[in-house]
Amino acid sequence: MDSVWRETAALPHFEKLAGDVKTDVLIIGGGITGILCAHFIKERGMDYLLVEGEEICHGVTGNTTAKITAQHGLIYSKMMRHMGLEKTRLYLEANQRAVLKYAELAQHYACDFIEKKSFVYSVDDRKKLEQEADCYRLLGLTDEIVETPELPFATAGAVMMRGQAQFHPLKFLAGVAKDLNICEHTFVTQLMPGKAVTDQGTIAYKQVIFATHYPIDNKHGCYFLKLYQHRSYVLALKQAPQMEGMYVDEDRKGLSFRGYKDFLLVGGSSHRTGKRGGNWQELRQFAGQYYPDAVEQYCWAAQDCMPLDEAPYIGSYSPSMPGCYVATGFQKWGITSAMVSAMLLADLVQGIENPYAAVFDPGRSIFKKQLLCNAAESLVNLLTPTTPRCPHLGCALKWNPAEHSWDCPCHGSRFTEEGKLLDNPANGDVKL
Repeated sequence: MDSVWRETAALPHFEKLAGDVKTDVLIIGGGITGILCAHFIKERGMDYLLVEGEEICHGVTGNTTAKITAQHGLIYSKMMRHMGLEKTRLYLEANQRAVLKYAELAQHYACDFIEKKSFVYSVDDRKKLEQEADCYRLLGLTDEIVETPELPFATAGAVMMRGQAQFHPLKFLAGVAKDLNICEHTFVTQLMPGKAVTDQGTIAYKQVIFATHYPIDNKHGCYFLKLYQHRSYVLALKQAPQMEGMYVDEDRKGLSFRGYKDFLLVGGSSHRTGKRGGNWQELRQFAGQYYPDAVEQYCWAAQDCMPLDEAPYIGSYSPSMPGCYVATGFQKWGITSAMVSAMLLADLVQGIENPYAAVFDPGRSIFKKQLLCNAAESLVNLLTPTTPRCPHLGCALKWNPAEHSWDCPCHGSRFTEEGKLLDNPANGDVKL
């Protein structure tokens, strides 16, 4: 159940931490966000160290669909209502800059980078598309609604964004990471002001970046209320029609499509982690109906942190943790958001004002409708009198028969049948 990316890339390997060390900037987490942070901080001549508990790209980074786009669903009409025109414009600009930065960096690595058009389609609601197109016009984008002849089913049309891209994420990161200062198999077991403790030694630091997908410090920032996690599923099909564009349904439960060489990647069946969903079976039924000659070569699942509103949390971890920074809540758009995070955080650790910081500020208001949903889910599962319990905050774990794992519906931690940790925020195994 490995992704096509993991099967077709060779990543560099790094030694464990050996003894006590000092660094100006400690980066915790060796996925795409941490690696890009390290890259930009190194470019600026700062002292840094990246530590990863397993191997780089071991977690969610290897399970992406690897779309590089500022078109994050029908997000701009929602942002316009909730945040206003100026912050919406800044969000778009930050993500467009991220797309351009990938294009610049990809010139140095053989990573199958290809410029593409991106489309958000709706099966039956053209009005939503028209509202998004109106916002595109206000933001200076092409606002046309187009037909979707590449999709095998009827739609109400799609809004299109030009100048987007796709790539092979692990080939790209293999090139970026190879000359960075990284320690693998170095798990941070305890974090104190100015010092991180691992089994191999301690790391004294001046500033720290949490690039761990879900933040690992529960005491500050209220991330256990701000975030929940979603799972979605992907099939890589051969002998299916190729697509020139990248497509995603405006409905979160809908499907996404992109090509890679002679594969067609079909994703979807999204559900809250710990809840029941259609998983690969639903995608296989779809493929059997619309692509009867296709052959499944790979299947994998992705996990995404979902914020309370439309924007990720990138910036200061908490007012009570000076010198600590976080990047999380990327929703389904981790590739572009990782680049936004790295460019923004590289400024913040140098004390440079960043024009996009206010849009992504983790300290913004948490009084959103989703907050009540998250609180209710946590309360129900805390009071559910079953075992096993998640070691993160004690919620009742749910058995996931499709993936043979124990999943936490409160905050998204996952464990194998034997109790070994698969996904954080839990920082250790569970006894079953």
